[in-house]
Amino acid sequence: MAVLTHRLGTVAALGVSAALLASTASASPAPDQPLIPVPVPQVEGPLPGGVPGDRGADRIEDTYPFFATTDDLDAYGYVEEEFVVSGTGHQYSDGAVVSEHPYQTRVLVRRPADPGGSNGAALVEWQNVTAGNDLDALWGPSAEHIMRSGYTWVGVSAQHVGVSHLTGWSPARYGGLDVTDNGTVSDDQLSYDVFSQAAQALRSPETGIAGGIEFDEVLAIGASQSAGRMTVYYEEILPHIEPVYDAYGFIVGAAPAGERPEPVFQVMSETDVTLFPVQEDSNDVRVWEIAGTAHSGWDGREARREAEVRDLGQQGEYDCAEPPFSRAPLYQVLNASYDHLRTWAADGTPPPVAEPIERTPGGGVARDGDGFALGGIRLSQVEAPRALNTGTNLPASPENQFCVLFGTHVPFSEEELAEQYRGHGDYVSQVVRAERKNVSAGYVTAADSAQNRQEAARLRGSE
Repeated sequence: MAVLTHRLGTVAALGVSAALLASTASASPAPDQPLIPVPVPQVEGPLPGGVPGDRGADRIEDTYPFFATTDDLDAYGYVEEEFVVSGTGHQYSDGAVVSEHPYQTRVLVRRPADPGGSNGAALVEWQNVTAGNDLDALWGPSAEHIMRSGYTWVGVSAQHVGVSHLTGWSPARYGGLDVTDNGTVSDDQLSYDVFSQAAQALRSPETGIAGGIEFDEVLAIGASQSAGRMTVYYEEILPHIEPVYDAYGFIVGAAPAGERPEPVFQVMSETDVTLFPVQEDSNDVRVWEIAGTAHSGWDGREARREAEVRDLGQQGEYDCAEPPFSRAPLYQVLNASYDHLRTWAADGTPPPVAEPIERTPGGGVARDGDGFALGGIRLSQVEAPRALNTGTNLPASPENQFCVLFGTHVPFSEEELAEQYRGHGDYVSQVVRAERKNVSAGYVTAADSAQNRQEAARLRGSE
């Protein structure tokens, strides 16, 4: 996977083929062409079985869901349930259906056990499959915010790579899943209808998938490779079908230019800002760029560690040119973005504007003398740093190409800290100043800001 600076090459590097972005349907239907309705799929479940189980067991009751969360759902009054969703998906050409194919996949739901604990919004994540398996990239470190806010999170297994991995991982649980019609459909052409019909199932009380929750806003979210697929969905499929999502969050990846009633919110790490074309804010598009953050940073890695070791046997280790995994918490900005996206869908109020990261004349990230990116949303970990966090890195060997996504984290020495701050009180004061600014601007939630301030105050005891 090489670092490429044009859109198609970059998306291909992150797991979406260039051909995909040019395929499927025309962008605009004929004026007299009716929109294709999205049917309610068949839903089976919730499936039996749970952690700790045996994925290789012969009875489904003795297995458990792949990447079942390791978070304490009970503490927030949440449950995790898994369903089999099946229906008929289409292949499209120039906006017309050219063939129909059966599919069967899984949907993972984490929701308030009591419908009264719901905030009326669902975050429906297109599961990322760049690593060769389903990855709920946007649950991870945001789980606490999602649950304390009352969101329902839904993970949709829309693509063949993820579904194929599931069938091998636990044949008893997933052996019947297929999104290729026995190999007759290539390039994940059914994934778009799978994603649409998952939302339709969520909106339909008779399926039981929502556990009695009625949703005011159903929000589509996807990270990296999934954002690229959602871009195709938005630009090439959505003009021809009845809409089922109220707004779209494109995270660390490609995003469409809007031009539809459904809002587009693109949130980019520092890693991503040179990999994709500059996107301009408009009435229907908002773009945030966050200095110091990585496409795949420390917080997501730590949030996935236990599940990856349990379900995959290990968590990968990487030999990078610089110490990997930026610790600037991108997830905190994502938490705020979900709240803004919900409000945008509910009453039309767009998210706050944000200054972009500055670019050099050659299109790279402009930096100060210490190596920090200039401009962008600036978290307290960047404005009052104890380490150099960036969105850039390189592999130290050819087999570690994913290093380009991890950013860097280089802690300051005691001497550097002494030069930066007059003492611990000065450091805390600068953290508080940055936190106040970001909460006031709407870039960080009050709850996440409080945690940052508490962490800064606690550091004195560890020094």
